[in-house]
Amino acid sequence: MGELDGTVALVTGASSGIGEATARALARQGAKVAIAARRRDRLEALGGEIGGLVIEADITDRDQAIGAVTQTVAELGRLDTVINNAGVMLLGPTEDAPLEEWERMVAINVQGLLYVAHASIQPLLKAAEDGPRGVSDMVNVSSIAGRVARRGSGVYNLTKHGVGAVSESMRQEYADRHLRVSLVEPGAVATELTNHLRPEIQEASRERFKAIERLESEDIADIIEFMVTRPRRVAINEVMVRPTNQEW
Repeated sequence: MGELDGTVALVTGASSGIGEATARALARQGAKVAIAARRRDRLEALGGEIGGLVIEADITDRDQAIGAVTQTVAELGRLDTVINNAGVMLLGPTEDAPLEEWERMVAINVQGLLYVAHASIQPLLKAAEDGPRGVSDMVNVSSIAGRVARRGSGVYNLTKHGVGAVSESMRQEYADRHLRVSLVEPGAVATELTNHLRPEIQEASRERFKAIERLESEDIADIIEFMVTRPRRVAINEVMVRPTNQEW
């Protein structure tokens, strides 16, 4: 038996990387998992593997983001765990930066997360009241960029600092109602996140990280799995995790 038997989870950005690995981990623990992302073909493959509910959605669209939550509750009956994982990292100097990159990061990393979070609050509170575990979880995936600002990361830093701030405020707001709001802040992880960088930025990023043995998506999924399977009395508020040889 799994720790999450009888519960339902929703994972955004589930078509690859940390989201995909986390969906697998939660399913292994017995949760029914709704997987949301834009790439339906990848979702279909993962859904077939874990028996998950496939939801094709662009969370930057408010109606689609809210729809992902309402569809999960409607088809799976409840919502106990939300993993706000969808995000994008578009680095580079602010001088002559494409404004579209800034807008995209704000739309996905901030607005999209907020749309999903807002729609999830009531079903998560209900799950904490009547669920099999007596507790529910929202885990927001941030970054070490949400802790330290560095040159070339300004707007990405802005979005991830915001995720940390809203997560802590919500944690305080719902603590006495047993909705745990938690934050995960990974360092360098071997995912598709850097694939969206402009070519010249991508090359500089490769050079910067070449000596680092990056984390795997499964490493972060393990941490999220640990967080959401703790007893009702235990809340893991925040986890920052770097590769062993990442100094900064």
